Amino acid sequence: MDYVSSGMGNPKLMSNVMSQIKVPIPPLEEQERIVSILDKFDALVNDLSSGLPAEIRARRQQYEHYRDRLLTFREAA
Repeated sequence: MDYVSSGMGNPKLMSNVMSQIKVPIPPLEEQERIVSILDKFDALVNDLSSGLPAEIRARRQQYEHYRDRLLTFREAA
């Protein structure tokens, strides 16, 4: 690690060194693509009519269906 002072017991990143670190930023087009993906993910996770809640509801219905089918026995003739 080029930026961390490790001579002490607890490695530290000093603020004057932090100000010199270059952080690459993707082009605006790539940033917009990432935002679009994250927005879709957020909708899938948080939208009550679709996404994760809808998937949980569907799996619960599937579980109940198979549970009822497995636990329903016909009388032997």
